[in-house]
Amino acid sequence: MFTFLKSKPKLKELLNGDFVDIHSHVLPGIDDGAKNIVKSVQLAQCLQDLGISQIITTPHISHYVWNNTSEIIESKLKETKSALIENNLQIPFKAAAEYFIDYWFENHFKEEKLLTLKDNYVLVEISYLSAPMNLLKTIFDIQVAGYIPVLAHPERYIFYHDHFSEYEKLKNAGCLFQLNLLSTVEYYGSKIAKTADELLKKGMYDFCGTDVHHRKHIASFDEKIKIGNIDHLKAVIANNQFFKF
Repeated sequence: MFTFLKSKPKLKELLNGDFVDIHSHVLPGIDDGAKNIVKSVQLAQCLQDLGISQIITTPHISHYVWNNTSEIIESKLKETKSALIENNLQIPFKAAAEYFIDYWFENHFKEEKLLTLKDNYVLVEISYLSAPMNLLKTIFDIQVAGYIPVLAHPERYIFYHDHFSEYEKLKNAGCLFQLNLLSTVEYYGSKIAKTADELLKKGMYDFCGTDVHHRKHIASFDEKIKIGNIDHLKAVIANNQFFKF
């Protein structure tokens, strides 16, 4: 009775101390995330305090903006893990990458091994301005190369909001979807939250991530959830146990 009056939970209350985060930008100085090793340690501490048990951080690899390589990422990972130990942070910490789909990437994954979230699961993103013309073909080619593409934050690609069938085409093509948790508190705006809610309702998300870059992101986990499909959200959060290491 009167369940409609029940207050929605804060986002951080859904993490339960056992969440495996598969999307963040914690490595120091190599993209738009942590600017230095001090910030890296601070973010890792904050993520642990939120209830995150393991971190798979995912620096950008965008050849024309963030020209990172596997070697650069591995070096920064080693530096960060050493700093975490020095600061008595015991949280398990790994690195993969968030690959920007463009012409360079379309050739790169055919020639070099990608940094994956687990096994052959690879995190990818596309432009916020428009989708690549041959995106479905690229998704197919990624799979032919032996990978399973996980599209980061599909709710943030506003050119799909009025063309929902494009999401369905991507799913039917074998692309998995990763929700940005901050979308559920309207961090990126109400329209993106609404799209996230619709994708949750239709069961189209496979996994989720924090996509934390800085302390402002961390603070927003203290906000109450604005979407309606909270049970679906809880199920997607639970799915991240797949990546436990």
